[in-house]
Amino acid sequence: MKTSDILIRPYYTEKSTNYVSGTRTQNYTDGNKIEFIVHRAADKAAIKAAFEERFEVKVEKVWVRIQKDGKHAVIKLAEGYSAEDVAMRVGIF
Repeated sequence: MKTSDILIRPYYTEKSTNYVSGTRTQNYTDGNKIEFIVHRAADKAAIKAAFEERFEVKVEKVWVRIQKDGKHAVIKLAEGYSAEDVAMRVGIF
């Protein structure tokens, strides 16, 4: 599988948008994350590598869950990188 096939599209809802910068109720500690729908066969390491290559950022951690609409990956960026910047590049903001 090519790295360009792993990330299908960004997933944005009110909750996933709050991941980007955090909210006051979360004390801004839960921010700097972005959520994507990914290829079902992709594992965490492949998702991390594809995201780092495509957006030229460092990823701290990846969480995945499978739902009816596909496999979701919540990607937390490393210190010094901005999820808001990535969200603007993919058109969420």
